[in-house]
Amino acid sequence: MTTGVILWAGVLILAVIAEAVTLQLVTIWFAAGAAAAIIASMLGLAMPGQLIVFTLVSALLLAVTRPLIKKMRVKDVLPTNTESEIGKIAVVTEAISNENNTGRVKIGGVNWKARSFDGNQFPVGTNVCVEKISGTTAYVSQAENAYLKEGF
Repeated sequence: MTTGVILWAGVLILAVIAEAVTLQLVTIWFAAGAAAAIIASMLGLAMPGQLIVFTLVSALLLAVTRPLIKKMRVKDVLPTNTESEIGKIAVVTEAISNENNTGRVKIGGVNWKARSFDGNQFPVGTNVCVEKISGTTAYVSQAENAYLKEGF
């Protein structure tokens, strides 16, 4: 085996490994370019020629397939359950105190761990607005116009 074949085989293997790890069609074009460069090396083309073959094949495949792949991608991302809870009104079921690390709210019939978004304390029965959700914790603030956003 020539040095060119070994070099391009290494590039091919690295590109395939990178593609397998990312699953985003990032390096597949370079793997095909490396395969073409291996063939060029086996046919006796010098290293500058192999590099040109690699570059041309990779660029051509990228230019041809990338627009097709972009068209096939899912464009409308649906919000997750947690994202759909933001802006809803919740009812405090356990007093919320960031200092005491306590608080629970009910959002749409589901009980969540809760913390104050702005550091305020909220007693049981208070209507609060969900500002953000991180993990299993809802961060809430004082609800304004609770009747407009009720989520329970």
